[in-house]
Amino acid sequence: MELHADFDASVIVHSEKLDWVASPMKGVDRRMLDRIGDEVARATSIVRYDKGSRFSAHTHTGGEEFIVLEGVFQDEHGDYPAGTYVRNPPTTAHTPSSAEGCTIFVKLWQFDMEDRTQFRKTMEEELGAFEEGVASAELFRDAREVVRYASLKAGANIESSEQGGTEVLVLSGSVRFRGETLGQGSWLRLPDGDALSLIAGDEGAKLWMKTGHLPYAQAPIV
Repeated sequence: MELHADFDASVIVHSEKLDWVASPMKGVDRRMLDRIGDEVARATSIVRYDKGSRFSAHTHTGGEEFIVLEGVFQDEHGDYPAGTYVRNPPTTAHTPSSAEGCTIFVKLWQFDMEDRTQFRKTMEEELGAFEEGVASAELFRDAREVVRYASLKAGANIESSEQGGTEVLVLSGSVRFRGETLGQGSWLRLPDGDALSLIAGDEGAKLWMKTGHLPYAQAPIV
């Protein structure tokens, strides 16, 4: 399966308008944003766990990165409330579940295969002071990518012209991009060389952003 697999093209997906598609595990559904592969895939998705649902134990051969958007995600290592950012690098394993239900944004098979840096962060706690209406936090950096979290006040502008492409998920509020409104759940991916410029709407916005990573996009090596 290939979905938005041309990484030289720009993509906008308003994820909250997509239908939920059942996963192989009962009670776990997903909205696919990009994908190369079938059930073993380089994938970016919004995943919803119904109350009491769970996945079987598994190892993340290609790594897993996720943000808890709503509810509380759980595994044997603890509880992860909304606003938590997690990196589980290659070789890590867990048994995910959600007693009360949750929704997460998750990226699979997008790690440096030698990466062993595992952590969880509460994104809001990482924010610096506001400057010109923007507060930001660097959540992760390596030779391949930079991951950031940003909070924008109404009318604030955020820009990026970094090499290697840009990806943005609107966590709350809204932004304007080239005349189009991107509301909560909207996902934007720009190719290498395409500059980003966003202006926050009247309610401000909170964003997850990643830059530099698109040249490394490929199907899983299994």
